[in-house]
Amino acid sequence: MYRSRKTSQERGTALNANPADQLRLLDLQGLDTRLAQLEHKRRTLPELAEAEKVDQRLADLRDVLIAAQTAEGDVAREQKKAEADVEQVVNRAARDRQMLQSGRGSAKDLENIQHELETLAKRQSDLEDVVLEVMERRETAQNRVTEMTVQRDEAQTRRDEVAAAIAKATGEVDRDVAAVTAERGTIAGVLPEDLLALYERIRAAEFGVGAAALRRRRCEGCQLELDISEVNGIKAKPADEVVRHEACGRILVRVPDSGL
Repeated sequence: MYRSRKTSQERGTALNANPADQLRLLDLQGLDTRLAQLEHKRRTLPELAEAEKVDQRLADLRDVLIAAQTAEGDVAREQKKAEADVEQVVNRAARDRQMLQSGRGSAKDLENIQHELETLAKRQSDLEDVVLEVMERRETAQNRVTEMTVQRDEAQTRRDEVAAAIAKATGEVDRDVAAVTAERGTIAGVLPEDLLALYERIRAAEFGVGAAALRRRRCEGCQLELDISEVNGIKAKPADEVVRHEACGRILVRVPDSGL
């Protein structure tokens, strides 16, 4: 809902400006609107949404890869321990065989050594089965690490591509902004300071629109049609008097088809 504002006359002063300068306000407004559109384009580049999506996937893959590497490390330590257990049994059996072959000791001792060798052989077989099982799990874990590394690298490559696309698109927007800004500076530089100041003040308060054409008795800033009393009031004003829409407060620029 628009609120009524005091006109220049109601404030006790009237701002006057050459009709040609008032028309230039529309050119200035067009450029300011274009700058706002470019800023919106910069903020909503589709590449930015893609980057956000890829960043999330990259973060997820890094987490999964760390988990896979941790799991592989745990299995590697488990394998090392299992192999150490086998080595310990093998060394013990080797010592027993040396004692058995030496013939030293009583018959009872030699019998006990023979029995221990049989037990150690069974223990070694069981431990070697454990080693094989752990090796299989480690191979699976290593394959998982390799798979996740490949996916992480692919996601990083895609992120680099998106970053390049963002830089390119942003550069294009920056060039457009620079060109429009330069053109805006040229127009603003020839406008009367008081007219420009009023325009800038209204534009800051009215969502980026400080001046609008009065076309067919309708304000193109707020799209409201002027009532008959306001139309008659504008008709009575000299062409160089700056008028504002009572409803939205924007500067109304009279054009050939204003409908007055």
